[in-house]
Amino acid sequence: MAMQSLLIILLVLAALLVAGVPISYAIGISSLAAILQTVPLEVSVLTAAQRIFVGMSKFSLTAIPFFVLAGNLMNQGGIAGRLVDFVLALFGKLPGALLVTNVGANALFGAISGSASAAAAAVGTMVQEGEEKQGYDRAVCAATNGASAPSGLLIPPSNALITYSLVSGGTSVAALFLAGYIPGMIWAACCMAVAVIIARRKGYRGTPGKFDWRALLAATLRAVPALSLIVVVIGGIVGGVFTATEGSAVAVIYALALGIIYRNISVRSFWRIVVDSAKMSGIIVFLIGVSNIMGWVMAFTQIPQAISGLLLGVTDSPVVILLIMNVILLIAGTFMDVTPAILIFTPLFLPVVETFGMSPIQFGLILVYNLCIGNITPPVGNTLFVAIKVGKTSLSQVMPYMLAYYAAILAGLLLVTYVPAVSWGFRRRRG
Repeated sequence: MAMQSLLIILLVLAALLVAGVPISYAIGISSLAAILQTVPLEVSVLTAAQRIFVGMSKFSLTAIPFFVLAGNLMNQGGIAGRLVDFVLALFGKLPGALLVTNVGANALFGAISGSASAAAAAVGTMVQEGEEKQGYDRAVCAATNGASAPSGLLIPPSNALITYSLVSGGTSVAALFLAGYIPGMIWAACCMAVAVIIARRKGYRGTPGKFDWRALLAATLRAVPALSLIVVVIGGIVGGVFTATEGSAVAVIYALALGIIYRNISVRSFWRIVVDSAKMSGIIVFLIGVSNIMGWVMAFTQIPQAISGLLLGVTDSPVVILLIMNVILLIAGTFMDVTPAILIFTPLFLPVVETFGMSPIQFGLILVYNLCIGNITPPVGNTLFVAIKVGKTSLSQVMPYMLAYYAAILAGLLLVTYVPAVSWGFRRRRG
């Protein structure tokens, strides 16, 4: 019954997505289709409605709308230019200084804004003029911009990690945030390495002259208010000063104050930001609520146990099992956004990895890292296409350079997957 239910879910879900049905409705309908073989229609519909309400009634969910609002306020607050200046002052002497700056600024801005596409658009636009003046290849610039933008989604505050915390049964948000720094920095470091290699081959030099400590100090002082958001919010959460939900509210107040001080947020723009944030939050929260139907169906039909038995029947090697999971997640990520993929695959794979003692925190980082790669892979790849549009180039010109970035990012994924100290930050806990 479990495998039959899983097959029904996958087939109906795929058919609905191909037909253009929104992902939230597709998840709910496919789940109901699977449970109807054992539970009457009246009971199924009533239970599904209850599960949606329960899924959206968690107090911790309020962290997502607040972080979305804080990110949108920071997007409007004019901080991208300050971050670009800071990173350029720090890494400007490296070959291909503007490429390296693009990578570093994307990691910082993506972490603050919570959006890879926003980072690619804002930071890419900021460095584009300088890249054109110095004769950089547009395709190289677009590939670097797109490949590095998702790194910020792993660096807290991260809505993807909050979503995983809710779906995984209450994994500590503070622990996930603390663990997210190293994988995020690995992603950015991999992109920087590729950018330097490409820059050397193409003869792109760093900024002339000696390292200017005064310029670095000035750029740091300008960037400190924006960077302090991460320190204040994450430091408060990890230090136990406030919860993740309270921290998200602090982030909103801080981001709003910063936008007012920088004079980039008016009453009219603030109202537009609130409306846009409400729309985005409504989509995410409703999606989480609907995913509770799928969770109920999977638990009732024992799909996770069947998947665990199937994988462990093929091999009992954690290395091979994790490799199979990575391949599945990479394929799924090319067609699905991060949030719905987290909602679908967490209840499927988390019970499996727990059988061989993997921490749910480590698995959460593996999952999010995998799915973030989908942001830069066709046919969906929203972040990649934003970078191509900003860079005024084409997919065919960008892809040869993207292959090098894919290889480096996948090498980082192997580190996150198979080295617990990298993906967790502490010793792995067993049992």
